[in-house]
Amino acid sequence: MKTWDALSEIQPIAVNMLKQMIIKQRVAHAYLIYGDKGTGKAMLGLMLAKSLFCQNKHGGEPCLACVNCRRIDSGNHPDLHWIRPDGASIKKEQIAHLQKEFTYTGLESNQKVYLITQADLMTTNAANRLLKFLEEPSQQTTAILLTENYQSILDTIKSRCQIISLKPLVTQRVQTRLESEGISKENARLFASVSQNLDQARALNQDEWFAQARKLVVQLVGILQANHGEALLFIQKQWLQHFSDREQQNFGLDLILYWFKDLIYLDIDQKDSLVFIAYYEELEKCLWHWSRADATKVIYAIMDAKRNLNYNVHPTLVMEQLTLQMQR
Repeated sequence: MKTWDALSEIQPIAVNMLKQMIIKQRVAHAYLIYGDKGTGKAMLGLMLAKSLFCQNKHGGEPCLACVNCRRIDSGNHPDLHWIRPDGASIKKEQIAHLQKEFTYTGLESNQKVYLITQADLMTTNAANRLLKFLEEPSQQTTAILLTENYQSILDTIKSRCQIISLKPLVTQRVQTRLESEGISKENARLFASVSQNLDQARALNQDEWFAQARKLVVQLVGILQANHGEALLFIQKQWLQHFSDREQQNFGLDLILYWFKDLIYLDIDQKDSLVFIAYYEELEKCLWHWSRADATKVIYAIMDAKRNLNYNVHPTLVMEQLTLQMQR
């Protein structure tokens, strides 16, 4: 999705607001774009940056062909700076380095833009340092903060930003599109639930890593039901081998989360909400092992596990603790 018009299909209100600001030359010095995973935060941030740097934009739309647009696409525009978490957080030193960079004259023009992803992961010192930066903005400096966790952003930072709230995407719409392309209903439902970005959801159909990840989830719940004491060995020998980095580990936890949510949907007879439709018989068997109350406790345990991963707790300890909590 490389144009405002394409993005408007998923976020029409946010796109219209940003385009009008660009057309009327009323761009704010700072934006806070927030919404769930997959709602288009990074794409909106990049499109805004392109619209600010583009040499040949028309009606707010960047040309996508000029030097600036191409450099942004390739990730090497000298006056566009990305700030991402360094480990589990965004640190004060990263913001200090950004401030130093912005004291220099722009290489291409006086326009400078910085994007901060997962802005809610700024340490207190980093957030306070950014606040001082926002309080004294350069006339041609634009800050774009991206987050899934709006409540964790300091109120003083929010007050200095133009807030752009993104709507959750409709899973059904993505599922319908995938089915129209020949993907089975069962797979389309799972892919659309895992990623509401259509391109990413479509790619899962050819992703062998994802196919193995799904298989491992089913194997894990089967071992837990059998209760043969092999679950911890399975985690060490197979699960952690496949889900090797933090992003993959969080993804694996999300898959387990969908499974136990499905148990609750099945128990309350909301079959239309199931994600693992292809494993309906396995889900039914699970209801003999985990009650609705049990499934709810497991869901809370998974959320704790995700938080622990983000706090840099060793993934082996996180998964072993969760496995023990899932066992009955």
